[in-house]
Amino acid sequence: MRPAWSVILLTTLIGAGQGLFLAAFSVDLLKGTAAREFVLASCAVSLGLLVAGLVASFFHLGHPERAWRTATQWRTSWLSREVIVLPAFMGSVAVYGISGSPLVGSIAVALCLLLFVCTGMIYACLKFLQEWHSPFTLLNYFLLGTASGLTLAVPLAVLAYPPFAGPLSLAAFAMGGVAWLARCASLLRNARLRPKSTLASAIGIAQPHIVQKAQGFMGGSFNTREFFHGRPDRVVRAARWTFLVLAFPVPAWLLGWGGGSLQAYGAAFAIQFAGLLAERWTFFAEARHPQNLYYQSMA
Repeated sequence: MRPAWSVILLTTLIGAGQGLFLAAFSVDLLKGTAAREFVLASCAVSLGLLVAGLVASFFHLGHPERAWRTATQWRTSWLSREVIVLPAFMGSVAVYGISGSPLVGSIAVALCLLLFVCTGMIYACLKFLQEWHSPFTLLNYFLLGTASGLTLAVPLAVLAYPPFAGPLSLAAFAMGGVAWLARCASLLRNARLRPKSTLASAIGIAQPHIVQKAQGFMGGSFNTREFFHGRPDRVVRAARWTFLVLAFPVPAWLLGWGGGSLQAYGAAFAIQFAGLLAERWTFFAEARHPQNLYYQSMA
């Protein structure tokens, strides 16, 4: 599939915002009013990330003025459900940040988890894309989003509630490690997948050796633009290794042995987020749409 940067930014930004909110709510439960400044700052930053992700999503629409129509198919579409849940979550985060109400916070947690489900299921429900049709898709969206939010919570704690910077860094380290292992497991799973169709079955010709010479009149069509990234394999491999290094090993070092400074913690999040951008690009690029069996080359 073709990775769209608007969707990449949407999913990574709101994932970090969701993870940051969960970190703030957890600290609030443990420390109460003592961590009020941290909770308020975290909710503000979380809301900023959610708004930025929502804005990025509009660049994926051919007609942004019709965006409201995406919510009309909520009975059958996970995308419609995401469109409904996202603003509801944003509103609950704002109210919780201002009021500090445990009830509102609990509602926001439920909406946060539901948003993870909606976002992940947009892709996991597509049975014809074997790389996405897996529990790993939903799991990775949750783990990576939560890990990035926890990593961002650490420098915020240094500024607003220093006593909790250490525990949050440990939590970010642990969640990052789990997320990294889960993503590696999904890569191993996808590497063992085999296409259910072949070029012969796609065009109905029972020959063992078929070579495509051209795309014919379909060259340069919507099919060839939207369902294939058009990059050589070395680019996909480079993106994969980039996120495998930047999403956890480097941030983990900065969180654990990087000096414990605000600069190190801030760099940990920045580097991890860059890795997550590469991860999300890889996530879309590694999905092999069956139509590419036919529209795969041009003379």
